[in-house]
Amino acid sequence: MTVDDRGPLTLPSEVRERYGDRYHLVQLPDGIKLIPVADDPLEALRDGFSDVEKTAVELRSAARAAALDAEN
Repeated sequence: MTVDDRGPLTLPSEVRERYGDRYHLVQLPDGIKLIPVADDPLEALRDGFSDVEKTAVELRSAARAAALDAEN
């Protein structure tokens, strides 16, 4: 990969074909990380959590209870 004198990063076509054309760039203490962004991020979230059977309210309640148990 290369960065030209104006700053854009050129990704190989194999990378773009596999992960797409949009990325978040995250700065880490020892470098950077490119995280692919889905064409439809909401749909990607739905797909990623399709096996979760609890509602958001139930998940939040369970997380709150776990946090309170961790304090004790």
